[in-house]
Amino acid sequence: MSKVPTMRLDRLLANLGYGTRREVERIVWAGLVVLDGAELEDADQRIAITPDLSVRMTVEGAPLDPPPGLTLMLHKPLGVTCSHKEQGPLVYSLLPERWRRREPAISTVGRLDKDTSGLLLLTDDGGLLHRIISPRSDVSKRYDVTLDRPLRGEEEKIFASGKLVLDGETKPLLPVRLEVVSRTRVYVTLAEGRYHQVRRMFAALGNHVVALHRDRVGSLALPDDLPAGQFRILGAADLALVLSPPRRNES
Repeated sequence: MSKVPTMRLDRLLANLGYGTRREVERIVWAGLVVLDGAELEDADQRIAITPDLSVRMTVEGAPLDPPPGLTLMLHKPLGVTCSHKEQGPLVYSLLPERWRRREPAISTVGRLDKDTSGLLLLTDDGGLLHRIISPRSDVSKRYDVTLDRPLRGEEEKIFASGKLVLDGETKPLLPVRLEVVSRTRVYVTLAEGRYHQVRRMFAALGNHVVALHRDRVGSLALPDDLPAGQFRILGAADLALVLSPPRRNES
């Protein structure tokens, strides 16, 4: 059985963004941190970081924020950038303000450009992040694509060939799966993540993407009831879906 990690209470709350160590001490001394129904009195006492800690502990009357190991699914809206530094609205502004002070920090798992909406993963687990984006994990992403002009009929074969070379590159793309919904709408499933890959693939065939929405990562689908700009915390079963390949009949 693996040993349960522990952490000083003041460090735990500071790392979760509740304030500086000094500010956290004042919260504790005021009797505002409660574990299993009992007020905690010592800011330097060690706390076992158990999976149910957010259920057992409250801070200022509210459940404790999720401890490190947090992974989110965000429905990214159009016009929002996956960055800490660029101008304009950022995806991190869609999270609770306190979460932006967490340590380790929450980072996006890959990126969606400003003009792409849909399923975006965020996590503070560096190991999980690298596992998902590693080419060896072969995690697929599916995009709902709306095109400016009708398909010519050869796109599916060309994308699946593994021979398409994007403008300015020399290495061919890995095979990409295309599913036709209509003459101007398709699903594209790929495992690579080259810069603006879907848009450049269609540009190489003389077409233009007018709308791009990611609806699936691995076998994890973006729920219909998750509005743009909202997020959900993922559990172990959700993460297993991220790392498992989609079945051919999934839609």
